[in-house]
Amino acid sequence: MNIKSLLLGSAAALVAVSGAQAADAVVAAEPEPLEYVRICDAYGAGYFFIPGTETCLKIGGMVRTEGGWYNAYNPGPAGDRGTYWHTRAQLSVDTATDTEYGPLKTNTVYRFDWNDGNATTTKLLWANISLGGFLIGKQDSQYNLYMGYAGNVINDDVVYDGPYELNQITYSYDAGNGFTAVISLEDSNSGAGATGVNGEDSSDHYAPDVVAGVGYKAGNFGFKIVGGYDSIVEEGAIKARADADFGVFKAFIMGGWNTDGDKLNKYASSNGAGPAKGIGWGDWAVWGGVTVPINNKLQANAQVAYTDSKIFAATANLRWNPVKNLLVQPEVSYTNWDSINQDQWAGVLRFQRSF
Repeated sequence: MNIKSLLLGSAAALVAVSGAQAADAVVAAEPEPLEYVRICDAYGAGYFFIPGTETCLKIGGMVRTEGGWYNAYNPGPAGDRGTYWHTRAQLSVDTATDTEYGPLKTNTVYRFDWNDGNATTTKLLWANISLGGFLIGKQDSQYNLYMGYAGNVINDDVVYDGPYELNQITYSYDAGNGFTAVISLEDSNSGAGATGVNGEDSSDHYAPDVVAGVGYKAGNFGFKIVGGYDSIVEEGAIKARADADFGVFKAFIMGGWNTDGDKLNKYASSNGAGPAKGIGWGDWAVWGGVTVPINNKLQANAQVAYTDSKIFAATANLRWNPVKNLLVQPEVSYTNWDSINQDQWAGVLRFQRSF
């Protein structure tokens, strides 16, 4: 075999191999169509459809860090904690799906706290299901939630204004013309070893507490009244509140009446600590507050409260939003417990980023 024949044979072999490879060429699979996240604006800003479902999801929360000086709830030289630094992360997850009975919703809030001394706490703050005006699960008492928290300040409940974080079955009604109403059966927190707020034995107690309220809002003015019955103590309390928006400022006034001023109950109890522990309203309590917008980034708030048992509490703050969703809030509080001849100044500086 000469060189010419060898070259021709090699070329023929290469052509045959190339032809075989061309016949077996790999064809790329068609890409599957992507399903982009769709905005769900039927339930407010921030919701989007979970891909492949008709359920809308919203994720939010906040990160907060604050320093404090003394304690508005506890009289004494150090206010039970002197100075402190507290950091919190909070995550909220909400879902909503349209049904023939209206939106089926869930609301879940997780909270993570880090305090001085390496003390870490984690809690499931809220977890509830709602449909057609009904809500079942864990949430703040309707005695607080329906009425509205006392004021636009951090230390708004130095004078106790109601319970938080409990299981409940609630029905809320909104007529669409300004009239609203609510009725709620709430967990009395009974069970093995449990006691009422005055030390009553509630280990064999199974009756729920009851909260009911009505309200009306017309334009810039609103009025609500709510009552709560503590089934362990067999007493309760009523609160009435009026709100007004005058344009240049907003204001509220709220009054509470205890059915037995010689006792505490879940709806007229005590938030005092240390020497002030157990000092409740007596027969009645009043709260009042104002919010004054200074510009679109700054507002001033103040609140005062007083009770039949001679607790006086006053708080003032500034809420500054240098950019959207960032809050800087310095606050100062003064509390006086006349019945034990004690008082306390306290301060907080808070930084909070919400999303």
